Amino acid sequence: MEQIITYFENIPALHRSLILVGGITFFWVLEGIVPLFSVKYKKWRHSIPNFFFTLTTIIINFPLAFLLLKTSDWTVENQFGIINWLPEMPLWLYVVLGVMLLDLIGAYTAHLVEHKVKPLWMVHLVHHSDHNVDTTTANRHHPLESLIRYTFTLIGVFIVGAPIGVIMLYQSLSVVLSQFNHANIRLPKKVDNAISWFIVSPDMHKVHHHYKLPYTDSNYGNIFSIWDRLFGTFMRMDVNSIVYGVDTFPDEKENSSIMGLLKQPFHKYKRPTTEN
Repeated sequence: MEQIITYFENIPALHRSLILVGGITFFWVLEGIVPLFSVKYKKWRHSIPNFFFTLTTIIINFPLAFLLLKTSDWTVENQFGIINWLPEMPLWLYVVLGVMLLDLIGAYTAHLVEHKVKPLWMVHLVHHSDHNVDTTTANRHHPLESLIRYTFTLIGVFIVGAPIGVIMLYQSLSVVLSQFNHANIRLPKKVDNAISWFIVSPDMHKVHHHYKLPYTDSNYGNIFSIWDRLFGTFMRMDVNSIVYGVDTFPDEKENSSIMGLLKQPFHKYKRPTTEN
């Protein structure tokens, strides 16, 4: 574990890029082998806006990364934050708790708030308005959402008191697990169910992308499924009944246009309707 943390403390930018690109490539290929839904859309054309928003996320997060480092260094030096206030523990447990708490604050809480606060939902809508969810959807976030998610991550680093090695490990896991649970892949039902007790599985997360409530407001987790189960936001649904998108924003042409998606947060708020 010590070697892993040392590696992530000093992970080169190239390696972080390879994790991002390697994950998309792996799950893209897997989608062609064991698809959940038969692909009836042009994958490359569909991926263009999603790759555009992947790039904007990188551009926004790269120059702001120093704030994460400075905040992390301050918490470690001053022994501030939850994991620094706990009794001494084995390194592996320290790392696991750090990653889990960062996931709770930086992913689950951020995601939940985006669904409950109207202006933030309109920003997050860009992610939900994809009518063909696949591994590229994982990175489909409006630039404003990138800033929102970054803010929650920064708050998480401060509250948790995580060292930079744990932060980099968390972010790497977050990227790959998000690509995994968005991927258009079909796992054996028993395998998917078993996985969903520990981490967010593909079938579990697809429920969140159903176009109507209450399913849209469920299964907020990114890495760990424990938060949805603990806070009562976990839901099941037959994946064959899932319809992707948001019913109150049904224009697939606009939802596939980069310019249309950039303007989406500024539309009038429309809450998804509830399924009968």
